[in-house]
Amino acid sequence: MEMAQADALDETRWFERLQAWRYQARPAQIAPPGHWRCWLYMGGRGAGKTRAGAEWLREQMMVYGKERAALVAPTLLDAREVMIEGVSGLRAIGPEHERPVYVSTRRRLEWPNGAVAQVFSAEDPDSLRGPQFDVAWCDEIAAWSHGADAWDMLMLGLRLGDDPRVVATTTPRPVPLVRRLLDEDGVVLTRSATQDNAANLSGVFISTVERLYGGQLIGRRELEGMMIEDVSTSMWTLSKLDEMRLNRPPDDLVRVILALDPPAGMGEGADACGVVVAGVRANSEGVVLDDGTTQGLAPIDWAGSAVALARQWGVAEIVVETNQGGSMIRQILVMAGWKGAVREVHARWNKAVRAAPISALYGDNRVRHVGVFRELEDEMLAFGTSAQQGSPDRVDALVWALTVLLLDEREGPRVRWI
Repeated sequence: MEMAQADALDETRWFERLQAWRYQARPAQIAPPGHWRCWLYMGGRGAGKTRAGAEWLREQMMVYGKERAALVAPTLLDAREVMIEGVSGLRAIGPEHERPVYVSTRRRLEWPNGAVAQVFSAEDPDSLRGPQFDVAWCDEIAAWSHGADAWDMLMLGLRLGDDPRVVATTTPRPVPLVRRLLDEDGVVLTRSATQDNAANLSGVFISTVERLYGGQLIGRRELEGMMIEDVSTSMWTLSKLDEMRLNRPPDDLVRVILALDPPAGMGEGADACGVVVAGVRANSEGVVLDDGTTQGLAPIDWAGSAVALARQWGVAEIVVETNQGGSMIRQILVMAGWKGAVREVHARWNKAVRAAPISALYGDNRVRHVGVFRELEDEMLAFGTSAQQGSPDRVDALVWALTVLLLDEREGPRVRWI
């Protein structure tokens, strides 16, 4: 009798553990039914990907009796700060008495029932050589520096139990690993948008990301969790821009300039005033630092905005296209308080011809962006395609900045000192 009661109690506790998260979760955050090897969950910012991955793994370890797991992130720091200690990480969910302990010296999580998860970085695929698992959670696979190698090594180690499985949570990017998984048998796909999880997000966060990404091509990826494919006719691709990003300005910049593409008019219907700050590193690599483009301002106001940005970045020289306004632009900059050097540049060729050598520099891995410049990058991706709308003023300023910094004047547009 006592044994039967104990069995009934264990079954009740098992059911409660299983249902606790499922009562709160959205359908997209619950693993799909059926037979699959990999659950690929692609979502926008704040869409609940991390919570879904963490809860799925917790269920595997505490409910379904899995014993050995792999946690793989872009870096070891990402694994600890997001997958383990984050607000939706493994040590923040489930009953407190069932939460795992992180043993940093061994890079592993230990649950009270004896289940263990080892922590790995995709930067070091060989660290996955040897260990074996019956379950795995991989986070932000589109940001893995050695994506295919790390994934293949993990798959070779995912060999314990009757049904070894992996969940991969990520913001979608058209990188080779993500493309490959979308075409593989045994992979099920779930998509989720930021707005789907709005009830669990700060209103300030929602309004901020909508302001930053809403209506943008990149916003379809960052907010809607959609895969944005590269356009074959474009001079630039999102995958290349993503590949070459920096998190912060480098310490070895040897020169920083601001390029200005002034509009012909002003007001709501006028073109924008393209303003881009860029620098060059000691290794001759170009770095795009800021996009200060404005629209609809009077000349003294867009000039004042450009001068303020130049001072912010310690710029000693402003490069100005003089096809519109001629040398008058220099006088406007002086009136706005500029005391540094001004270099006039004049376009002899159309925008596409001027942009072609800059596009080649990106293709040769010679230009990086510090962070994401949504409006500028949208304009770059649409440039020269049927998606292009209006004048590409941001691209024009970008092209002038990188031309002056990286290309010999004899090979590029004519540059005239004043």
